[in-house]
Amino acid sequence: MHDFVEHALELLLKHDMAGFAGLWAEDGVLEFPFAGPGYPKRVEGRDAIREYLRDYPNLLDIREVTAKTVHETTDPGVVVVEFTVAGVVVATQKPYELSYIAVITVEGGEIRTYRDYWSPLAAAEVIGGVEELTAAFTGGDRG
Repeated sequence: MHDFVEHALELLLKHDMAGFAGLWAEDGVLEFPFAGPGYPKRVEGRDAIREYLRDYPNLLDIREVTAKTVHETTDPGVVVVEFTVAGVVVATQKPYELSYIAVITVEGGEIRTYRDYWSPLAAAEVIGGVEELTAAFTGGDRG
């Protein structure tokens, strides 16, 4: 699982969102347990996940992983990853750093579920406000 996590983070650093989404099973799920009102709580299916992640590099330019801890679980197909990424907010060119916790279930070399525990309030602060964050993650800026 460590190699799988390393590969996933490498794809993020390369801004390869199609490759990152390609890690999911065709019917895999991306979940956001802390999603606020108006934010998606679930994105189902590899194609929908690819579309959801498509514009992420236009929002945040991830340049490095500044912290990472991989926790193995008693289930060999489940891993908990704590990580922090740093980079630049594309619209403002201001630096940012955000921390995440992901609970990832992998089956047959593909992600079945990825539960992304991130703070919308911390992200809003980094991006420049709640309205900007909402537009970025709900398609408001995709015209």
